[in-house]
Amino acid sequence: MNVMGMRQGRITLNCELQVKIDSLEGKKLGLYFSASWCGPCRRFTPSFVEVYNELSPKGDFEVIFVSADEDEESFKDYFSKMPWLAIPFSDSGKRDHLDGFFQVEGIPNLVLIDEDGKVVSDSGVQIVQEYGVEGYPFTQEKIKELKDQEEAVRRNQSLRSILVSRSRDFIISSDGRKVPVSELEGKIVALYFSLFSYKSCVEFTPKLVEVYEKLKAKGESFEVVMIPLDDDEESFNQGFESMPWFSLPMKDKTCGKLVRYFELSTLPTLVIIGPDGRTLHSNVAETIEEHGVLAYPFTPEKFAELAEIEKAKEEAQTLESILVLGERDFVIGKDGVKIPVSNLVGKNILLYFSAHWCPPCRAFLPKLTEAYNKIKANDDAFEVIFISSDKDDASFSDFFSGMPWLALPFGDPRKASLSRTFKVSGIPMVVAIGPSGRTVSKDARDLIMMHGADAYPFTDERVKEIEAKIEEMSKGWTEKVKHALHEHELVLTRGGAYICDGCNEEGNFWSYLCEDCDFNLHPKCALEEVKELKDDFKGEENPKEGWVCDGDVCKKA
Repeated sequence: MNVMGMRQGRITLNCELQVKIDSLEGKKLGLYFSASWCGPCRRFTPSFVEVYNELSPKGDFEVIFVSADEDEESFKDYFSKMPWLAIPFSDSGKRDHLDGFFQVEGIPNLVLIDEDGKVVSDSGVQIVQEYGVEGYPFTQEKIKELKDQEEAVRRNQSLRSILVSRSRDFIISSDGRKVPVSELEGKIVALYFSLFSYKSCVEFTPKLVEVYEKLKAKGESFEVVMIPLDDDEESFNQGFESMPWFSLPMKDKTCGKLVRYFELSTLPTLVIIGPDGRTLHSNVAETIEEHGVLAYPFTPEKFAELAEIEKAKEEAQTLESILVLGERDFVIGKDGVKIPVSNLVGKNILLYFSAHWCPPCRAFLPKLTEAYNKIKANDDAFEVIFISSDKDDASFSDFFSGMPWLALPFGDPRKASLSRTFKVSGIPMVVAIGPSGRTVSKDARDLIMMHGADAYPFTDERVKEIEAKIEEMSKGWTEKVKHALHEHELVLTRGGAYICDGCNEEGNFWSYLCEDCDFNLHPKCALEEVKELKDDFKGEENPKEGWVCDGDVCKKA
């Protein structure tokens, strides 16, 4: 794509001077679509300013701010923090033209243009975030070169290749000392990716401190190096001064490189580097939460040993072993009435991890309530326990008031241990516990969505019975049909819930489908000779459309 048509008229310099676009001829350009009201823009702009200031002495790169602000005062205030040029706020026609020309659908957006006026990339924000000034001139060839270099580092990884940069060969201690990276070579080193302001990191750090101090007291050759991701220097300084380990300097460019290098996807993350400088494990944070110092030295052999411990623990699991913690040996009913856990022993239990703020949870609740009432009417040895992730007691109480079952009290410490035990990474989640107290299924939510109360008691045996029943339904049905409502042949297909394009009613399990057109017919509509279908064919209701938080679940931050 060539953008020579843009090279007409004038643009505004930050100090209110006018600059002819012709003067930019032969330079590399970045068109920065941004706005003061946009949170992601405000977070990206300072790091982009740093990159620009480093590149500015070269004299061959310029940035032009294309504002999406709604008033001139906001534009001027935001633009005053930028060292580059801008399309005048008054020239809305040019700004709108650029939005449309580059098909800008979201901001921040950075379009990179070479000296010949050709678009190099419309993913400039991602490139700058990942590679910074080292990505310049931001061409595909340069990015490939950097990726090749990263792969070479992976093949020959050492502690120095990870932690040392061109301008720094040290890490820092909480008292400000510069410690050579070479002093850590030959040790097991944990890289702790953390944010002092992030709740999960705040909760994890004391556990890591405990493990660290126990290992140091035993004389183990173990160190922790924090990889700080904080933006606020004051917050970092306050948090780090009480830490017993080392850190990379705040805002050190290596921090961003390591985020990309280790493909960071969650916080906290604790990467283990072995004595040989190779990666032993990509994240042992959860293992330390569960096993503490027993996880050391984080080798494959140790993880195999821990897996055996986990297996033995699961086989010995009882309802009381997962629901009783010290004097907390009860759950609550309505009005806060305490129900002893011992009263629930021998029953089928569903642990319902949920929250009022989570739209998929609110959408799933009617489905679970319907199943609960049907099951309870036939088997009193059944109960559901709500385990809340709500942010305050009022939200918990409001949500719980619409549930006919029991709950852990709001803020109960057992919630954290249950979340670890069942590896809850998203809600709603429903775990089925059998009469023996052992786990029957961690996928009870899906079973209830698909089969409702018929899934009870959620065992593998019951699932097999349901599967056999579903397969039996289709016996005698023709494999392919032609129907007047659709021009193509329809194929009998097993799948999930759908809306029939014939009767506009919901169906499940089986449909006659044209995959190319996404056209579904319920068998009762496709097969005119079928007069009756089994009563249990019609699918359960889908959750309400529109309740989307992140895909089909609300995931943790």
